[in-house]
Amino acid sequence: MAVTLNPNLLLVVPLAPLAGAAVAGLLGTKFFGNVVGRKTSTAATILGVLVAFIISAMTLNDVINGASFNGTIYNWMTVAGMKMEVGFQIDSLSAMMMCVVTFVSLMVHIYTIGYMAEDEGYNRFFSYISLFTFSMLMLVMSNNFLQLFFGWEAVGLVSYLLIGFWYTRPTAIFANMKAFLVNRVGDFGFILGIGIILAYTGSMDYQEVFAKKDVLVNGTLPGFGWALISVACICLFIGAMGKSAQFPLHVWLPDSMEGPTPISALIHAATMVTAGIFMVTRMSPLFEMSDAALSFILVIGSITALFMGFMGIIQNDIKRVVAYSTLSQLGYMTVALGASAYSVAVFHLMTHAFFKALLFLGAGAVIMAMHHDQDIRNMGGLKKYLKIIWITSLLGSLALIGTPFFSGFYSKDMIIEAVHATHLPGAGFANFAVLAGVFVTAFYSFRMYFVVFHGPENFGKEHHHAHDSHHADEGEEDDHGHHGLAPGEKPHSPGLVVTLPLILLAIPSVIIGAIAIEPMLFGSFFKDVIFVGENHHAMHELAEEFHGPVAMAIHSLTTLPLWLAIAGVASAYYCYMVNPKVPAWFYEKFKFLHTLLDNKYYMDKFNEAVFARGARLLGEGLWAAGDRAIIDGLLVNGSAKVVGWFSSITKVFQTGYIYHYAFVMIIGILGFLVYFLPFWHA
Repeated sequence: MAVTLNPNLLLVVPLAPLAGAAVAGLLGTKFFGNVVGRKTSTAATILGVLVAFIISAMTLNDVINGASFNGTIYNWMTVAGMKMEVGFQIDSLSAMMMCVVTFVSLMVHIYTIGYMAEDEGYNRFFSYISLFTFSMLMLVMSNNFLQLFFGWEAVGLVSYLLIGFWYTRPTAIFANMKAFLVNRVGDFGFILGIGIILAYTGSMDYQEVFAKKDVLVNGTLPGFGWALISVACICLFIGAMGKSAQFPLHVWLPDSMEGPTPISALIHAATMVTAGIFMVTRMSPLFEMSDAALSFILVIGSITALFMGFMGIIQNDIKRVVAYSTLSQLGYMTVALGASAYSVAVFHLMTHAFFKALLFLGAGAVIMAMHHDQDIRNMGGLKKYLKIIWITSLLGSLALIGTPFFSGFYSKDMIIEAVHATHLPGAGFANFAVLAGVFVTAFYSFRMYFVVFHGPENFGKEHHHAHDSHHADEGEEDDHGHHGLAPGEKPHSPGLVVTLPLILLAIPSVIIGAIAIEPMLFGSFFKDVIFVGENHHAMHELAEEFHGPVAMAIHSLTTLPLWLAIAGVASAYYCYMVNPKVPAWFYEKFKFLHTLLDNKYYMDKFNEAVFARGARLLGEGLWAAGDRAIIDGLLVNGSAKVVGWFSSITKVFQTGYIYHYAFVMIIGILGFLVYFLPFWHA
């Protein structure tokens, strides 16, 4: 068995999807003349991701058996002793992420064949999702901050292209610009954190930085006296808040549903939004040195987990329900990071990637069957027509709410236990938030499930609801000139190319938690990869209470989280299947709460009123004072006026008479004599 992995083989992992993206994007689009057709673009991109997945799986197997790699692949430049390199650090954390990213990406690629079959941008879409896979792989495989930042910005750029894929729709353009700008806010903090680390350690290599962390621990920020390690970690986490959509930088993610459904599964389940969770976990040797940073992370994650879950309750767009679920679950992962349970956060990242990709792709399959109608109030009774989608969606929902023996149960329950065991400031609120979030998650998940797959058939009728999405999922209008099923029309089940990825994602959504919990959380899987300080005991307490996955599931029958989940499912069933008047009553009695949630806690309006308007006012002020007054008024017009004034004086002496010129010359000579007289005396 090789102790060191083959770097050339590792290099194939990100380059294979990049090659596929180049074939589809350069040779398969109108801009370059459509050299290759759809079949070639599809084959090239799927083959690239398949190769990446196979090598990633082989790499994970080798890593489990003790192999690793940490080295430079390409030395870009060296400036004043600072190395800028492309390098890989392959250990259990990065190998696991490589497998998750490539597997989910492969499922999305296959699913896209059916979902985007009628779209003119078919090849372009395949190019984008393969390019996205390359960017995410470069991020998770990096061994230095420079490459991490490259991958970080690359996924942001490609997500901008994907969210605005239908660039003729104003809503899509608004959404991708919003995502881009909000992420720039987070990235500003991220690059400040990297800058602080570089300035005080003199390196961007992870291991060199970790070896010099005492410089950050013992230092203070000049002029403020703040602990340098806390400032650096909080700045890094602000970057994670943008990418992983944590409050208040969460506002971009729900609007990103403007893009095609496959990218929702790719970006918002397994890749971009988990980049922040991965980054903090990779930086655990630094974050463990700052309780202030961990407490900040704990509180931000708690707010996101609970209050974004509330948003899911009132959504009627099927994709937005799943989107707010993603926000809430990202909050759970962030809470685990704050509790120093990094392995638990990554464990939930992995399980969530499978069942959330399943739910997104299931939602897309429902949208296809409903002729691109996304309003769940126009659905109902789809169980009869969409058997495979119904079963896989049910499995995904059960995993999401933490049903015993399902993957989500093991990861979510461990987060709740880890929060209960921590004693950092904010732990009390975090404990309440993650427990209340269990009920909320179960309620909105099964509200969607019951309304979509059970109850009366509301399709094929005149729609009385304005679509929450305000548009269709596929372009401006379909071939029939409307969205939704026509009167008398029945849902049509998508083909195997759509349902096969659902089946393949459903399998790990059910079993991966029970298989992976012991080695990932209490075994040696993350040994020497994740660092936990001696003063943080959450993982130690979890290890003492764990007696195997079966015992954990049985024990859950007596615990509060399971009964909260059952209460949430029961409440959803009663409200939407037994007595639909209850939601209407709540709406009438608590209309102000519905208004608050419907306006997204007024975060968008606050950003518009404060930041956007403030930026406009600042711009207008700079224009008025800087451009109009200083540049135009003083420099341009002012210089012209000075020249005009000087010309008006000099033209008096331009008479054409020799004696006038002689007089001016004599005056000039006298002026020189007077000016230089002091120098002659000296």
